[in-house]
Amino acid sequence: MKISRREMIGGTVGIAASSLLAQAGTEVKNRSKTMIGVPFEKKETVRMGIIGCGLRAKSMISDFLGVDGLDIVALCDNVPSNAAECAELLAGAGRKRPDLYTDGDRAFEGLCKRGDLDMVYIATPWEWHAEQSIFAMEQGIQVGVEVPMATTIADLWKMVDVSEKTRRHCIMLENCCFNYTELMVLNMVRDGVFGTLTHAEAAYIHDLRYIVNENRSEGLWRRAWHTKVDGNLYPTHGLGPVANYLDINRGDSFDYMVSMSSASKSLDVYREMTVPKDSPKWREKYINGDMNTSLIKTSKGVTIMLQHDVVTPRPYDRINLIQGTKGIFRDFPQRIYIDGQEGGHRFTNLDSKKARYEHHLWKKLGEKARGAGHGGMDFIMAWRLVQYFKEGLVPDIDVYDGAAWSAPFPLSAESIKKGSAPVRFPDFTRGQWSKTRKTLVD
Repeated sequence: MKISRREMIGGTVGIAASSLLAQAGTEVKNRSKTMIGVPFEKKETVRMGIIGCGLRAKSMISDFLGVDGLDIVALCDNVPSNAAECAELLAGAGRKRPDLYTDGDRAFEGLCKRGDLDMVYIATPWEWHAEQSIFAMEQGIQVGVEVPMATTIADLWKMVDVSEKTRRHCIMLENCCFNYTELMVLNMVRDGVFGTLTHAEAAYIHDLRYIVNENRSEGLWRRAWHTKVDGNLYPTHGLGPVANYLDINRGDSFDYMVSMSSASKSLDVYREMTVPKDSPKWREKYINGDMNTSLIKTSKGVTIMLQHDVVTPRPYDRINLIQGTKGIFRDFPQRIYIDGQEGGHRFTNLDSKKARYEHHLWKKLGEKARGAGHGGMDFIMAWRLVQYFKEGLVPDIDVYDGAAWSAPFPLSAESIKKGSAPVRFPDFTRGQWSKTRKTLVD
């Protein structure tokens, strides 16, 4: 494909303009101390409130109930029956019945103002994450928010700024970072098994056609994003673990990305097969491409392929690939190849690596975790969240990680609008990314 000089210059100008817009003013007006390396204040018992009592919160409550030292004392949802169902889950487990806040969309403000909460867990639709996280931090509360952390660069900057100003953590709860395989591969990366890392691949490929078309829960809001944005709507499940492998914000950083989407076809086909002709869903126009593919370049020259597809009939896949000068690992299904291994150029399984590289959290908690939410990763994440308080730890995923991992949502849409031109990542760390430091769950 021929590219004119004007188009080439336009792409270059796009990088520069995106970089300036992403950081303009924020570095000047906010000189607060970083939240990197800031530990939690020690607390023997953590008092938590939950904002958003839909299916995700109901699932997590089961995991929270298995963690010692955590009391869920307040619940909030603008659908009263959702909050009541979660309260019954707690009461049925012998816990004190929590206070309920259900008076409309702003009910979360009352929950946050009650004055006795150490943390809120936010599991609301994506468009509410930033506003509710910011409000909670401004009330002096630590925040754990579901993915993605926010959907715009402006909101991600606000969350970083408010975290630094209030000295409260805002942790994006990326559960895949706590999965058995991801933590074991992280140990292998740290031990140099794959040599110098040069390339990674990550994805969220999950057939959600039924869920996004339901007339309840996520179907009431998640499908709407497919009518508003063309880009990678859900980057963090695949990108978070890969970012940990690559020491992003701990010696390397995301520099820029390009993005393109396929045509949008599958939701139309699914609607034709399943939706009655008198449904208001027929007035919806889907613009998000079935498959979005983005390429990220890091400051140290590592490349990352990032994909998103939730509307085509395919098996679940996060790819979870890491490649270096000595070998490669890829998941779904799991397979590994190390240069010089017996059997020649063939992938083998991970069985021989487990004894040496199984992560200490899974050695400690695996028996209890297995069978819990998402194969145990949810319980490990919930347990770790409480340990930040009980042991006065620095969080494994800080506000800068959440911002960087969520940024491909808006940046991919921006790149696509510019004809797949490169766009810069903001430096949410304000230059601190180049400093090496401890990474996830050392």
